[in-house]
Amino acid sequence: GMKEILLMGFYQPHEALSRFLVSAQQEFKIPIRYLQEYAALGTGGGIYHFRDQILSGGAEAFFVLNADVCSEFPLQEMLEFQQQHGDAHSFVILGTTANRTQALNYGCIVANTDTQEVQHYVEKPSTFVSEIINCGIYLFTPAIFQHIGKVFQRNQQELVLEESTNGWQRAEVIRLEQDVFTALAGSGKLYVYKTDGFWSQIKSAGSAIYASRLYLNQYSKSHPERPGLAQNKPGGPIIRGNVYIHPTASVDSTAVLGPNVSIGEGVTVGAGVRVRESIVLHGASLHDHTCVLNTIVGWDSTIGRWARVEGTPSDPNPNDPYAKIDSETLFRDGRLTPSITILGCSVTIPAEVVILNSIVLPHKELSRSYKNQIIL
Repeated sequence: GMKEILLMGFYQPHEALSRFLVSAQQEFKIPIRYLQEYAALGTGGGIYHFRDQILSGGAEAFFVLNADVCSEFPLQEMLEFQQQHGDAHSFVILGTTANRTQALNYGCIVANTDTQEVQHYVEKPSTFVSEIINCGIYLFTPAIFQHIGKVFQRNQQELVLEESTNGWQRAEVIRLEQDVFTALAGSGKLYVYKTDGFWSQIKSAGSAIYASRLYLNQYSKSHPERPGLAQNKPGGPIIRGNVYIHPTASVDSTAVLGPNVSIGEGVTVGAGVRVRESIVLHGASLHDHTCVLNTIVGWDSTIGRWARVEGTPSDPNPNDPYAKIDSETLFRDGRLTPSITILGCSVTIPAEVVILNSIVLPHKELSRSYKNQIIL
């Protein structure tokens, strides 16, 4: 029942984004537009600035989703929950359970256990508040703009008092979490819908491999006949666990793929190749007997024969059902944190070398082995 998708951000639109929008519109048969903010306006300022665009066509409700999360996105369930709870003008936050230590890195929600009304909201608290965290997925009605508008007016009044030099920009910067949810908590307008389904933030390229595993797993459950996932067939490659192979990819029958592997459009996988916990993007070529583990291989990259490209996964604790992925910093104690290996687009790796825990920027031709390096 979605009518339209709006992408918002401060990023300059470019050719790749435009291409993506066109192909997504054709695939999903739904209008998709990119709205560029004139300055970084924060999570609330952006939707307030474009409120006329959001409400055009008489929208009764709309979802706001942060772009750096992956989830089952139980949007239908959130809509039904909103209709059952509160009034027609109430708002819903998607929440999930985190462990006590990691909860401090997120927005924490204290809710009434019977009604699920949000009574208290704190963004990244310094001490423990709640194990229920904000997933960055919201269901709003047009009434939200009155509440964001109040924050905007208050910001403007404070700026008049301060007579700040660049005040026009600062009044428009509004944070949904700190400025709006904190004020709405306890007013009977804000509810939390708790999901037991998967959810993870994607703050680093490394978390994309973890997200890919979650999506492949979800797909194998929701489509038990698994038309999109690879099967072991006579004369085909050996498949272990959940593996996606694009129909246009060419994979040698002696290759071993999986678990958690995604092979993109037009990819070539040679004889005896081993790929595990990796994403291979379109047009890449893995020559005979290469080994690719915990790696993202960029578009049109080439890995030579007998080369080994390996990274270190940064997965959450598998023994804790509520553990979330940590947003690792790139460096720790002045050294590069071991992470998955990332090859940018059009990278060439020579035969018989080892690339370990490294990030290779696009259009590089390597001549030797590297370990724990960012190759600029």
